[in-house]
Amino acid sequence: MSGSNIIWTSAEAAKATGGNASGSWQATGLSIDTRTIQTGDLFIALAGENGDGHKWVADALKKGAAAAVVSQVPEGLSDDKLLVVEETLAALQALGQAARDRCAAKVIGITGSVGKTGTKEMMALAFGALGQTHASVKSYNNHWGVPYTLASMHAGSDYAIFEMGMNHSGELSPLSKQVRPDIAVITTIAPVHVGNFEKGEEGIAEAKAEIFDGVAAGGCAVLPRDNTWFDLLKSKAEARGVKVYSFGEHDDADCYMLDCLEAANGTRIKAKVIDELIEFTLQMPGRHLAVNALAVLLAVKLAGGNVSKASAALKAVQPPPGRGRHEYLNYGDPNNPVTLIDESYNASPVAMKAAFKVLALIDPGRGGRRIAVLGDMYELGPDASKIHAELAMPLEAAGVQLVYTSGPLMKNLYNALPANKRGAHRDDSAELAQIVPEVLQPGDVVMVKGSRGGGKKPRMQLVVEALRAFPGKVRPSKEKASL
Repeated sequence: MSGSNIIWTSAEAAKATGGNASGSWQATGLSIDTRTIQTGDLFIALAGENGDGHKWVADALKKGAAAAVVSQVPEGLSDDKLLVVEETLAALQALGQAARDRCAAKVIGITGSVGKTGTKEMMALAFGALGQTHASVKSYNNHWGVPYTLASMHAGSDYAIFEMGMNHSGELSPLSKQVRPDIAVITTIAPVHVGNFEKGEEGIAEAKAEIFDGVAAGGCAVLPRDNTWFDLLKSKAEARGVKVYSFGEHDDADCYMLDCLEAANGTRIKAKVIDELIEFTLQMPGRHLAVNALAVLLAVKLAGGNVSKASAALKAVQPPPGRGRHEYLNYGDPNNPVTLIDESYNASPVAMKAAFKVLALIDPGRGGRRIAVLGDMYELGPDASKIHAELAMPLEAAGVQLVYTSGPLMKNLYNALPANKRGAHRDDSAELAQIVPEVLQPGDVVMVKGSRGGGKKPRMQLVVEALRAFPGKVRPSKEKASL
């Protein structure tokens, strides 16, 4: 392919999938959703629990899609600008494998119990400062998200970053074999989805170690040295012939933290990356984020990149939506706003505690309070009630003055709180969304966090949307002084 922005021609796509292409077309992007489709995209008509994409093929072409991949020609539509295949998900996977085969990029795969998406975003910025970089969008990390990201990759990419997730054993191995990472990164092992594993956290560690199944010959692993399961992960990697490097605060780590200064407006880090001393700044608070940044810089070092240039690029990183982004809400006094910390995308015990530590760093305004609005955490197994109740202590340590809870599991936390810290408890987040906006006052700092529900939208996002819609609305964030 040429140096243009074309990722697929009709002939190339037909060869990769074994399908029949009509017309001569060129695609500059990929889409599975007509609501966000761009002119020049190749639309993949996936069929699944959320509907059948074949119903939207005509709409995709009308909106400027270069062509559509279908398993049958939709009624009333000519076969012009179509790639007809036996099954569209299999075709997407075939496009992904063809894209991986033709690309000489240094490929990094990321998994872990928490921190995958944030680390992927930091990785994309760091490598983006060094060359043409392709990365997963949003949290496209499952059986269709990974091949989608592969199939979207330009053949001329210098670096490619892939996030890979799983909820059960056996799910990560096939994803890793598709990606074939040169560097496999595991952020951490924690009791997330622990209810799905008979062996508890050990089972999670073993399942995350499946990322080593697809590591390319001569590849390496970047592992969390401070984690309880480091030795298990290391042995699993070495059994696959994968060379191990580590990151963290442990003195034995290949990339270790020498100093970490945390503040409400960011974090300044000093670290040694193998043999290189680096100082850099993140415009986000949180020691856990600083540790994940070490994994990023170690990956850059192992890929032969300029660590100093990559670390400077990290200053521009922002948290993805729903994962710690800060906003300022005018609740009647523009000079004393409410600070909203949107952590609504998902939750786990370790992520909850890390978020509380960030909340503790942020001082309320005049007359303000630290407030936590929390929803149930899922897939925690038989100890779920106890795990929720035990959040009372870290909330106290963070100086949280008022707690609102939603869901049957969070009722255990509500009952464990001192009476003066109980805001209100409701069965679902929709009910809570009607209460919380009314009780906030200028100067408050409010954090919203909980696990995703069964639908596409995180349940606790309802509370965030209610806060944003409250009279006064959102006003733009003020630029804060850099560290």
